[in-house]
Amino acid sequence: MRAKVAKEAAALLYYRSASEYKQAKKKAAQSLGVRALPSNLEVALELDRLTDEIEGLSRKELTLRLRKEALHVMSLLEPFRPRLVGSVWRGTARKGSDIDILVFSRSPKPVLAVLQREYKGLRSKWCKKADGGKANRYFHIYVTLPSNDEVEIVVRSPEDINKKVRCEIYGDAVTGLSILSLKEVLESQPLKKFIPTKNHN
Repeated sequence: MRAKVAKEAAALLYYRSASEYKQAKKKAAQSLGVRALPSNLEVALELDRLTDEIEGLSRKELTLRLRKEALHVMSLLEPFRPRLVGSVWRGTARKGSDIDILVFSRSPKPVLAVLQREYKGLRSKWCKKADGGKANRYFHIYVTLPSNDEVEIVVRSPEDINKKVRCEIYGDAVTGLSILSLKEVLESQPLKKFIPTKNHN
């Protein structure tokens, strides 16, 4: 039953009938009339399989394009030690996915200044996020690329560079890719996936 709920939850997420894993699992279990809830990892692996099935070759093309675009943006932001995270790092991007990049700076102003020289119509805002039971504020910058792909850049404190963050979906550490490691991936295994095969809980 867990597998059935995972498949149903994955479909809800893919077709954007649910935006969060918790919500998708509850809706799926309710529609199937069961109480068994799969882990987030089980749903994520099912979602990855479903996306491959539906998007096929176009998904590979998307992953490659987004990773190349990420490298360009990260190269602009090199002084801020950027790291590619999210679905483009994982290799699980799907139609509508954006590029997630972390940068490290004591102030968002120099980051904005670099991006404003390259892109127009930037959007930005402060967002709250619970980290280890504590609410922190992070500055988010949103960029629309000429391809119409979206980039979300989160500015964090330099003290956070080596901070270990556990992924709520996959249960592993969010390591991401630096500029150098992203270049290596693009040269040797451009479609490589960075996802665990079993639960880390």
